[in-house]
Amino acid sequence: MTVANPNLADKIKAIILNEVEKAQTQTAYRKPLIGFASAQDPLFMELKKIIGPYHLHPRELIPEAKTVVAFFLPFTEELVKKHRQSSGVPEEWAIAYIETNRLIASINQKLTEALAEEGISVVVQKATHNFNEEDLTAPWSHKSVAYIAGLGTFGLHQMLITPLGVAGRLGSLVISAEIPPTPRPQTEFCLYRQKGSCQFCVRNCPTKSLTLQGLAKKNCYEHLLAVDKSFPHLDICDVCGKCAIGPCAILP
Repeated sequence: MTVANPNLADKIKAIILNEVEKAQTQTAYRKPLIGFASAQDPLFMELKKIIGPYHLHPRELIPEAKTVVAFFLPFTEELVKKHRQSSGVPEEWAIAYIETNRLIASINQKLTEALAEEGISVVVQKATHNFNEEDLTAPWSHKSVAYIAGLGTFGLHQMLITPLGVAGRLGSLVISAEIPPTPRPQTEFCLYRQKGSCQFCVRNCPTKSLTLQGLAKKNCYEHLLAVDKSFPHLDICDVCGKCAIGPCAILP
């Protein structure tokens, strides 16, 4: 059995922070958030009911899984303002999507190498494009495992709102070492779920795919593919984010 270094959580946090600080990107970031969940948390089994039986349990990725690590790379307020001022998706937002996906891959690689030196097994999950394009199902939901790892609460837009907001991207991985879990928030960060006072994400959806009743995923995805085609000079950037630039985009 793998015995965790008592300072393992601090080591993981330091690696993530360092990778973000030294990133040579056009995109700027605020300080990342990092959370941990026990692989034995019963909510992981609940995901098979909530999302579908195809969603993987951490121990289906690593039989000896002990901890799920989740991290959030928050965008800056300047980037959010740029998006708010644009009628469509600004190129800066598309670039942020591409660069942040690459940064998450870099972080995962660095963590895998560093933890392997301590005899710790790691399985990473891609930041995106890990889903079935036909039915839009995915075997691993970064936002759901990040919720279990205490990084935030779900908003009306079905995305995870962290204490720093929703504007940013999530990464996660499973490791064979035990780290104490991060407590989950006891309050809602979504204003609509708090007191029904905000529906910005619904009103701002360019395709009306998002309603109070839910999200029409196929309509949303078709729009994302259209956005990607509008940036032929960039790598894949099937991204929109119009629902992520309201009051919950940037929190203190």
